Amino acid sequence: MSPSIIYIRVSSREQQQEGFSLGAQVRFLREYAARRGFEVVKVFEDVETAKTSGRKAFGEMVKWLKKNRHCRTLLVEKTDRLYRNFHDHVTIEDLDIEVHLAKEGQIISKNSRSQDRLIHGINLVVARGYSENLKEEVKKGMREKCIQGIYPGHAPFGYRNNKGDRTIEIDPDDSPIVLRLMEQYVTGAHTLSTLQKMLKDEYGKKMSRNNIHKVLTNRFYVGEFQWGGETYRGTHPLFISSQLFADVQAVLAGHNRPKYSKHEIAFRGLMNCAHDGCMLTGELKKGKYVYYRCTGNRGKCDLPRFKEEELADRLGESLKGLQIPQEILEQIVAKLREDQSNTANRLDAERARLQARLTTIQGRMDAAYIDKLDGKIPEDFWQRKMAEWRTEERQVKLAIEGLADGEAHDVALNAQQVLELANKAYFLYVTQDSAEKAKLLRMLCWNFSVDDASLTPTYKYPFDAIFERAKMNEWSGREDLNLRPPGPEPGALPG
Repeated sequence: MSPSIIYIRVSSREQQQEGFSLGAQVRFLREYAARRGFEVVKVFEDVETAKTSGRKAFGEMVKWLKKNRHCRTLLVEKTDRLYRNFHDHVTIEDLDIEVHLAKEGQIISKNSRSQDRLIHGINLVVARGYSENLKEEVKKGMREKCIQGIYPGHAPFGYRNNKGDRTIEIDPDDSPIVLRLMEQYVTGAHTLSTLQKMLKDEYGKKMSRNNIHKVLTNRFYVGEFQWGGETYRGTHPLFISSQLFADVQAVLAGHNRPKYSKHEIAFRGLMNCAHDGCMLTGELKKGKYVYYRCTGNRGKCDLPRFKEEELADRLGESLKGLQIPQEILEQIVAKLREDQSNTANRLDAERARLQARLTTIQGRMDAAYIDKLDGKIPEDFWQRKMAEWRTEERQVKLAIEGLADGEAHDVALNAQQVLELANKAYFLYVTQDSAEKAKLLRMLCWNFSVDDASLTPTYKYPFDAIFERAKMNEWSGREDLNLRPPGPEPGALPG
C-alpha cells in the first residue's frame, strides 16, 4: 500500500457540529484511503479559535513532507480545509506532492491537466471568497455592537470585560492608576519617563512610555471609542471627567511635535528588478512626483528610474493578456452549468441508492432484534451481527453527508465571476486611481519583474491558467471547454 498523510482542520465553532468535527473528517478520509489502497502513516490536525489564528499543524505537516520524501500523497476533505490563502497554495505546490480533495473528487499534482488546475484555482478563489465573506459578516456584527455603544474588543487599561453580560465595566484595581496618571501629568511636573518611575514605585507596575501615552490620549475614558476608522459613543461607565482629560491633552500638545503623514506610494512592494531581483522602491520628489528605482541591495544597478504614471500604464498593459472572448466565456459557463446539472443528477441517484441501503440495514437490525426477543437467534450471534450493521450504518450515513456537502455552492456561478473579473480587469484598471489600481493588481498578480524595456507579471491562481490559454489561443475544442472536476465515485460502499 502506498503511504499517505491526512490533514484536517476545523474552527472551534465547527468542532461543536458533528458534520464538521475532526473525528468526522478523519473517518471519512480513512475510508477514502482504504478504498484507494493508501496506508495512512500520519494525521495532522488544526483547531482554530478566535484567539489563535495560526495553523501550527499545517507548518509541521509541510516540514514533515520536506523531510520524508517517501510519502508524496496528501489526503484532505476539500479545498477550504487545506488553503486559507494563496500563499498556502504556493507552499503546497512547491512540495511536489499529489493532493486528494476527497469530497470534491479532485486529484491535483504537477501532472494534472490544465483544465483541472484551472478548476482547482477557481475553487481556491471561491474558498477564499467564502473566508472573506465570513470576515465581512463578523465585521458587520462588530459594527452593530459599536452602533449600540458597546466596544467589541478587549477593554483598555482601567476597565475589564464582563464575559457573563458581554459588557465592559470599571476595573476596581486599575482604574485608580489611570486617574492617578492623569492627575499627576496635568500638573506639568511629569514626563512619560517620570510617570513610568512613579508607577513602579507606588504600584509596583511596569508600563512602557508608549503604553502610558496611550492611556493619556485614549478617548475611551471620556465615553468615545474608534472602530474601523469611525468614532462611536460608548455606553460604558466613566471615571475620568471630560475637563481632566481635556487638560491632559493640552499639556501633551505642549510637549509633542507635529507629525507628518507619508505620501502614499501605491505600487510599493509589487515589483522586482529583472537585473538583480531586488525590490523596486518608490520615492517622493518635490512633494508631488513619485519615482520608482531598484533598491540596489546587491550592489549598483543600471535599472533607470521610472515615473509612477509611466509604470502605471505598463502595469495595466499586462492585464490585457487576461481577456477572454465573450462568446468563449459564455460557452465555458454554459458547459459548467451542464456538467453541474449532470453531477446533481448523479448525486441524486447515489443518494437514493444509499438511502435504500440504509433502510435495508435498519430493517435487518429491527428484524434481528425481534428474533432475539423471540429466542430464534442466540445472544452472541445477535451481538456480532448488530456490530457489523451499526458499522455499515455509520458508513452509509457518512457517505450521505458527504453528498450533501458536494451541493454547497454553485460552481458555475463562481467560475463565471472569476472569468468575468479576468475579462474586465483592464477596463476596471484604467478607470481607477493609483491606490485602487494597486489593489486590483495585488488581487490578480504576485509581483512584476521590471527591466528597461519590459514588464513581466507573475499571475496568481487561477489567472495564470487563464493567461496561458489566452496567450496560446486555446479556447476552441471540446476538451478545452470540458472544465468539470471529476464527480464523487458511485458505488463507494457495498450495494
